[in-house]
Amino acid sequence: MPRTDKRIDAIIAKSADFAKPILIHLRKLVHEACPEVEETIKWSFASFEYKGPLCGMAAFKAHCTFGFWKTALLPDPKGFLAERKDNAAGSFGRITSLKDLPSDKVIIGFIKAAKKLNDDGIKLPARPRVAEKKELVVPDYFIKAINKNKKAAAVFKAFSYSHKKEYVEWITEAKTEPTRLKRLEAAVEMIAQGKGRHWKYHSK
Repeated sequence: MPRTDKRIDAIIAKSADFAKPILIHLRKLVHEACPEVEETIKWSFASFEYKGPLCGMAAFKAHCTFGFWKTALLPDPKGFLAERKDNAAGSFGRITSLKDLPSDKVIIGFIKAAKKLNDDGIKLPARPRVAEKKELVVPDYFIKAINKNKKAAAVFKAFSYSHKKEYVEWITEAKTEPTRLKRLEAAVEMIAQGKGRHWKYHSK
């Protein structure tokens, strides 16, 4: 007997008429392919877990979606999981009727493959970190003021990007010229002492 979650029953019941048979059918296939699966709700969507996230489904105003947590790792020689031009969420694009789905055999195959990935403890590769291009534009008047104080110039050069940015933003955001000049003078003095813009808070 499949272990079901009443919250998913409610989601299906509230779905549009076109969506109900799609969701009921997909739910049935998930339990058939992975009897040990557990139903839950994640991000307000119907989700299925087996040793971690497995797959999930959702119904919208005019379409449904069904997606695997590790779609990128699933074998797909016939391209059923290929990226869709409509950019719909899920592994099979926009589903408006049962006819939009691959055969039951194909779907069950994908579910079993997803189950095996979790059995084997295979995880999605970490997303590569996109290196932030740290280019800080320091106004000429700031550079000239700093260079007049050799110690301040040396300290500022050795400062981290964040420390430099804090000072530059503090000065350039001044609304009036007198305020800007006052901040610039204070900045040179603090920098010469090796202090960051918010040194008072850091020392507490």
